[in-house]
Amino acid sequence: MVLTSVLSLLALGFFCAVVLSAASRVFYVEEDPRVEAVCEALPGANCGGCGYAGCEAYAIAVITDPDVPAGLCCAGGADVAIAVAELSGKSAGSDDPEISFRRCVKDEGKVQKKFEYQGVQSCTAAGLLQDGSDACKYSCLGYGDCVKACPFDAMYLENDLVVIDPDKCVACGACINVCPNKVLEMIPRRARVQVFCSTQDKMKAVMDVCEAGCINCMKCVKKCPANVISHVNGQIRIDQAACLAYGPDCEEACVDACPRDILRLMCPVGITAKAQETAAAKQAAEAAKAAEAEKPQANA
Repeated sequence: MVLTSVLSLLALGFFCAVVLSAASRVFYVEEDPRVEAVCEALPGANCGGCGYAGCEAYAIAVITDPDVPAGLCCAGGADVAIAVAELSGKSAGSDDPEISFRRCVKDEGKVQKKFEYQGVQSCTAAGLLQDGSDACKYSCLGYGDCVKACPFDAMYLENDLVVIDPDKCVACGACINVCPNKVLEMIPRRARVQVFCSTQDKMKAVMDVCEAGCINCMKCVKKCPANVISHVNGQIRIDQAACLAYGPDCEEACVDACPRDILRLMCPVGITAKAQETAAAKQAAEAAKAAEAEKPQANA
């Protein structure tokens, strides 16, 4: 009797194990590896300040729910918000650091001078005379109003173009306010694609004065699967927050569509570059440590 009961329980247990194993295979859901990466980026305080039960719950939500923002971790601050934004392909919102950007490559376009300007060395003053001395009236005039206005010494002139030092720029906006041709604008440091031209002209009017200028053909607008590129006041504009939120799944279709190569991938100057630098420094330190460890063996 006892033996029968034991055998019955063993059979029942085996049956339940088979059922549970089959169910686990049928209903198995593979976890997105980004969830673990976000968990590692979060501080692990599990404070609930983000509105979720803990860091893991928030990590799952920010990866799986497109409406959950990347900047909810109050314990981690701006650095964590940017890291989560990078991993989730979303915007970090107000925590996303910006940088001043020059929308002009008149040197590549071989823009000629209409005349030699001899007046006050100021873009505003030069612009009052026949829309400036450059053949393109939307170019960076290069007389340095922005350089003088920058309180952080983050700008300088080179070949009649302003150059921005990304390590010094703090996105205060002082340069934006004094540029008469609106060549400068603020973009996220993590911006993936940007328009390297500020013209409001089209086709032949652009090609007559610049070999590289945007001809406003609208091909980038039509090809963007995220619908984040638009034509505003005669210029091609990119909604950078929406572009970052959409992520790289678009495979930068706008860049490939541009016949003038004026939409370009940006060089990483934000967290991506920082991560690369950190990894490189770590590898160098490990290599140095390994080399140091081999010295006694060599002497022996």
